[in-house]
Amino acid sequence: MIDSHCHLDFKEFKGRIDEVVYNALAAGVHTMVNIGVDLESSRESVALAHRYDCIYATVGVHPHDARKYDEVAERELFDLAGERKVVAVGEIGLDFYRDLSPRQVQKRVFRRQLELAVEKGLPVVIHTRDSFGETAGIVQEYSKALKGGVFHCFPGTIADARRVMAMGFYVSVGGIITFPKARMAALAGAVPLERLLLETDSPYLAPVPYRGKTNEPAFVRHVRDKVAELRGISVAEVEKITDRNCRKLYRMVEVFEG
Repeated sequence: MIDSHCHLDFKEFKGRIDEVVYNALAAGVHTMVNIGVDLESSRESVALAHRYDCIYATVGVHPHDARKYDEVAERELFDLAGERKVVAVGEIGLDFYRDLSPRQVQKRVFRRQLELAVEKGLPVVIHTRDSFGETAGIVQEYSKALKGGVFHCFPGTIADARRVMAMGFYVSVGGIITFPKARMAALAGAVPLERLLLETDSPYLAPVPYRGKTNEPAFVRHVRDKVAELRGISVAEVEKITDRNCRKLYRMVEVFEG
């Protein structure tokens, strides 16, 4: 299994990284993609990827911290994006729910990082909350030049997912699909499996039966199992196809044309 989106550098895992990685490997999670959300976490994400064979990194500035983005930050992100095992630019996007950075600043910084991804030839990891229309509209402007991407912890409707997939992007689902009456569960059961990724977003959003506790990459198996249940297919098929999707998006293996 692959956990396509986790935050192992967050404070909840301080002093426990070896244990958490061991737990993941013991649960059959052979690959984890650690997601950068600001300069510090992007640096730490790269360091984790260098330390552990099973971890890959992304680098980026989350919309919450867009107000801190400047030319110095951009230069460092550019350099980090060229590091070995960095597979995407992200987590980037718009968040109009918390509005921790002014919306116009969020949009400007989002565009700058999309341009960085285009220049570096990397896919993107998109965050959107209470801002799907604006986020998708900006991504659309760059979609032909980008190397694809994923809308993580997808918050939209099936119609929204179709819009994302029409741009060549993936959607990812996490522990929320195990919650009662979760809209994301309907999405996980309806979108083409070939466009779906699995994630934990750990340390957040732990699935049932760990709801309310610290999430870990090991728990992505519960997301896999729920997708299989929703679709009426085997867990082996879900794992095979979603792992392949993630490897293809992040170019973890060679993809041959023809």
